[in-house]
Amino acid sequence: MITLNGLTKRYGSVTAVEALQLNIEPGRVTGFLGPNGSGKSTTMRMILGLDRPTAGKALVNGKPYDELRWPTREVGALLEAKALHPGRSARKHLLAMARSNGIPGRRVDEVLEAVGLSSVAGRKVGLFSLGMGQRLGIAGALLGDPGVLIFDEPVNGLDPDGVRWVRRIARSLAEEGRTVFISSHLMSEMQQTADQLVIIGKGRLIADEPMEQLIRRSSLGTVRVRIPERHSLAELERRLTTADFAVERLDGDVLSVRGATAEQIGDLAHEAGARLHELRVLAPSLEEAYMELTASSVEYGTHQGTPQTGQD
Repeated sequence: MITLNGLTKRYGSVTAVEALQLNIEPGRVTGFLGPNGSGKSTTMRMILGLDRPTAGKALVNGKPYDELRWPTREVGALLEAKALHPGRSARKHLLAMARSNGIPGRRVDEVLEAVGLSSVAGRKVGLFSLGMGQRLGIAGALLGDPGVLIFDEPVNGLDPDGVRWVRRIARSLAEEGRTVFISSHLMSEMQQTADQLVIIGKGRLIADEPMEQLIRRSSLGTVRVRIPERHSLAELERRLTTADFAVERLDGDVLSVRGATAEQIGDLAHEAGARLHELRVLAPSLEEAYMELTASSVEYGTHQGTPQTGQD
């Protein structure tokens, strides 16, 4: 389990992370989302003892990372896949990690097999592609068979098969009762992987709730309405517009309505004497819900077509 108690990080006058209060629990995949510059990487670095908090605490299984006796056996992490000695082979890299943490050497071959790198175990990691580096980083995270896993953008550089593999391994680790904390900019992939979502913006907590609940409460959901009679359709459209709901005519007999519940539309259709052939709620995607929640927290975006750039 990961616990953040008022976790704060300031760099001079800039607050990168502000008073985060979270419990990242075992047995589920917790997705970590936020715009570039929101403080995600800084938060993960503080959990792993790489950055010292200005205030508050980050605890792994009730202790700060630097107080864990055998940290690799309790928490495995992938932050920078290419932060490796380029002249070492994949096997030697993992053997060095294993020996420094009291892990049997046979475990190295087990994790190399698990991530699909057995055939290139003797190759220097400086020759690895980005995707191969990601797999080796995940192997390092799994080396100590830890109960807590932290992955920062683990699918970066992977092909579609590799992306599916990361999804499967994240799900299987959570099903074994481990804590899995994973960040990604791929919303469609996160929607298929995570159970719980933590969203931050400008260092502050925006949301911490189950995936389906977060999507369901978004105002961007629409209701599809199909009515065969054109005059009844037009009357319902008039009533919905009068009630200040956003209405769009899709086809000759279909309306898309935003801001109204299916029950409200059904009542108005009944009042209009309309014969409904379809009344279907279409939930927004995670990407739509996320964009709505973080609209005021984007540090770097575009304005009138002119790119605005910045560092994550």
